[in-house]
Amino acid sequence: MSANLPERIAYLLLRLVTYSMVGLVGYILFDIIRHGSPALTWEFLSTMPRRSGAAGGILPAIAGTLALVAGTIAVALPLGIGTAIFLSEYARRDRFTEIIRLAIVTLAGVPSIVYGLFGLGLFVIFLGFGASILAGSLTLACMVLPTIIVASEESLRAVPRGLREASLALGATKWQTIRTNVLPYAMSGMITGSILGIGRAAGETAPILLTVAAFYLPKLPKSVFDQVMALPYHLYILATQHPDAVRVRPMQYGTALVLLLLVLGLSLGAVFVRIHFRKKYRW
Repeated sequence: MSANLPERIAYLLLRLVTYSMVGLVGYILFDIIRHGSPALTWEFLSTMPRRSGAAGGILPAIAGTLALVAGTIAVALPLGIGTAIFLSEYARRDRFTEIIRLAIVTLAGVPSIVYGLFGLGLFVIFLGFGASILAGSLTLACMVLPTIIVASEESLRAVPRGLREASLALGATKWQTIRTNVLPYAMSGMITGSILGIGRAAGETAPILLTVAAFYLPKLPKSVFDQVMALPYHLYILATQHPDAVRVRPMQYGTALVLLLLVLGLSLGAVFVRIHFRKKYRW
């Protein structure tokens, strides 16, 4: 009995910590939904802001966020998956490759404000894109690229080696083996990790603060070189910089709920993709 006492105490402590974290997150979600639901009307979602964001809707912020997410996916997804395929299937297993992997993992932990300063210096100033959707999307793509590479490479490594060897033994080329015997079985993990990384980018404020975001811009973007409103930055200004924060509090909660639903939609999309590929491809 005494020998099991430390194990039971550790189990109870871990259970307490888990329940505390779940309860804290649940309370935050409940608070956002309770205060944000009344503001979630069709007018709020489909009209332009008025009076410097103190009234009206958030349509430009929603459109700007979706444009940034689409741009991030278009840039980061093919680059990240392509890099993971090269590192996992083609690159030599030597010291140089290990240094590259270490650099990628290190970049995944860099604070987002550093990526914002990088995007400001490279895309906004040096390349002359200005504060635009293009500069913001490229900055966010750089931020989520290490996460996509790491998740995709781990998924590729999880595919049994025997599937590759059997395909090569039957005369298939290296790329045919990867395309038909490796990628289908790794795709669920690759897409899931990628979408979760992009979901994180949708809620970031620091990178877009320096590269694309405007607080009050009551119009929709017409090209990738336009500056746009975005939900994270709009929420940040409403909560911390607006001169009448109490008056715009319903808009704060409404904007937070819309952003939460957007990220939740991306996460649910990742779950459905994972279920689809797991049902279709099993080993």
